[in-house]
Amino acid sequence: MSVTLDSRLDGVIGGKAATTLQRAFGMRTVGDLLTHYPRRYAKHGELTPIDSLTVDEQVTIVAQVKSVTDRRMKNRRGSILEVVITDGRGDLVLTFFNQSWRQDQLKVGRRGTFSGKVGEYRRQMQLAHPDYQLFEDESVALMNAQAYASQPIPIYPATASLSSWKIGELISHTLDLLAPLDDPIPDDIRAREGLLSFRDALERVHRPDFDDAVDQAVHTLRWQEALVLQTALLQQRQLVRALSAEPRPAGSLLERFDAALPFDRTPDQVSVGDAIAADLVGPWPMNRLVQGEVGSGKTLVALRAMLQVAQSGGQSALIAPTEVLAAQHLRSLTKMLGPTLAPELMPTLLTGQMGAAERRKAALRVAAGQALIVVGTHALLSDKTTFADLALVVVDEQHRFGVEQRETLRAKGTSPHALVLTATPIPRTVAMTVFGDLDVSTIRTMPAGRAGIESFVAPVGEKPAWFERVWMRAAEEVEKGYQVFVVCPAIDVEPETAIAEAGQEPSATIDDLPDDAGAARPRWGVVQVVGLLAEHPRFADKRIALLHGKLPSDEKDAVMRAFAAGDIDVLVATTVVEVGVDVPNASTMIILDADRFGVSQLHQLRGRVGRGSVPGLCLLVTDAPPRTSARTRVEAVAATLDGFELAEVDLQLRGEGNVLGAAQSGARSSLRMLRVVTDADLIARARSDGEVILVDDPALLRHPGLAGAIERRLDADERAALGKN
Repeated sequence: MSVTLDSRLDGVIGGKAATTLQRAFGMRTVGDLLTHYPRRYAKHGELTPIDSLTVDEQVTIVAQVKSVTDRRMKNRRGSILEVVITDGRGDLVLTFFNQSWRQDQLKVGRRGTFSGKVGEYRRQMQLAHPDYQLFEDESVALMNAQAYASQPIPIYPATASLSSWKIGELISHTLDLLAPLDDPIPDDIRAREGLLSFRDALERVHRPDFDDAVDQAVHTLRWQEALVLQTALLQQRQLVRALSAEPRPAGSLLERFDAALPFDRTPDQVSVGDAIAADLVGPWPMNRLVQGEVGSGKTLVALRAMLQVAQSGGQSALIAPTEVLAAQHLRSLTKMLGPTLAPELMPTLLTGQMGAAERRKAALRVAAGQALIVVGTHALLSDKTTFADLALVVVDEQHRFGVEQRETLRAKGTSPHALVLTATPIPRTVAMTVFGDLDVSTIRTMPAGRAGIESFVAPVGEKPAWFERVWMRAAEEVEKGYQVFVVCPAIDVEPETAIAEAGQEPSATIDDLPDDAGAARPRWGVVQVVGLLAEHPRFADKRIALLHGKLPSDEKDAVMRAFAAGDIDVLVATTVVEVGVDVPNASTMIILDADRFGVSQLHQLRGRVGRGSVPGLCLLVTDAPPRTSARTRVEAVAATLDGFELAEVDLQLRGEGNVLGAAQSGARSSLRMLRVVTDADLIARARSDGEVILVDDPALLRHPGLAGAIERRLDADERAALGKN
């Protein structure tokens, strides 16, 4: 029997194992299984620290049997076998009920790998009925002592029903049946970089004889992954550039707008604007991502592009993630256009919450081409919404929209230009890996005249009295005539109604809740804080309101408008305020349980204050212990206002996580071998190689291995999704 990377798993390893792997890891083919790489390697002579284990953790460890005890149970029939294993630093108990026969295997001194879920009984760590695999007989081990002790043992991401070594056995069985492979990396690149063949890399990563074999295999597989992803993104860029776009030269509209601006554009606004202006008269549709801090002038840049498009009668559609943000964009654009240009371009709002008559009137203006600027939410995606000449699509906070939604809007025009705006700074390597098919522009310089923000950590775990001081400081700000945000990670932390909102609010970001955020329930929800302030004497005369994603849309809008108008002193909210509220009079942002938010989210939330002439204050309240990753994250945000620096810090702290999530590029959910933190140069070189390959062989007809790898990495649906980015 000979199998290929595209062969179905159930025909190779059996239906039961294939079903388990599909449920646990989404595997369907031999290629999926063989790219399930070890997460680390142990040694036959290496003992993993037992004292680092935590309860409820699914573990695979290497240890030695220290003692074996078989005894009758006191309160029920049968026996219990207790085996103590050790690594010299800690002990772990293995328990087996009515399985005395295991004494013949688990003799004192035997070493092996043991897998199971860590439990605790009478303050002693234990594994109940663990799976295990003992190493070879000592006599055999002694004959090959040196080689045996140094041979790496692959440890795979596993499940309770399929242990690491069982997955290893399935992989080894599959490798034995694998047919010859086409190599994705061309021979000249492999020779230049000193890389292995694909087959050798798979053999060495899964069945290594020595450590160096693993290192070379991993390096090869990282190179391959980088080349495959970069070439796929470059192919997508080719497809966009194969389309033809109607040139949209600038004219009097933009000249009049620039002449009326009451300030000079920043150097970055000028350079990014020039790049966009050139794109709009180019032979193919613009596909550009503009990243910049909150308040850096992304909206100004987008509006100038809209004016350039409008010169030839083209319409622009700006889609925003929330009704409130859409309405705010409309007000902002109308104000920036001024009393003479606004009537000519007729900025029009189109959202789902509008009354039927109002919405029909707006839709008619859009369909007739009267409205040259259209701002809306998902209502723009409706079949009932048609454009006379959609020439530019602007997507605000693009990570809040799936690729299908973006494509629906773009399909309403004929090869329209696309401009994506994000206030979440993206590290260079992530931009290259996730948004590699877009031209990326960055606005770093901030407009002059901003008062700035001071940020402080309030470590209430060590200094409980600081919690009261936080509220006194908030009261002082209100008494000065300013307004205060209080942000919580949940609506209500009562056991029966706890609703952690990250991932549910429309403001969910790529790093909503950090990996270590779920260790304990949030201490503070919106409901609890409103109750606390209602009883606080300093807030007796203060106007307090709550806001969260479960409120009806009209109620949310009313609260936000009231806060923006100054009718609310303290707004207690979830992350729904991360985008969409521009309140120059707000001076203070208090974030409770700050350690439960990601770096990017904290930075975005902080950007809600200090937006005008009022100095901003951000208090990051946390009880996370010092020197933990959660505390480090919060302290990193307090230490700098540079969002781009924080993006790099975040990447270092979190790793890449799901940088290739479906909402981003349509690719699968995570990188396998590639590490965007450490492999920046490798990614850049692979991108250059991909460009050279595609210039010479656009359809990859002479590179079947690379073409096949791209098809496996991005199946038909995912490739289609990538094409809609």
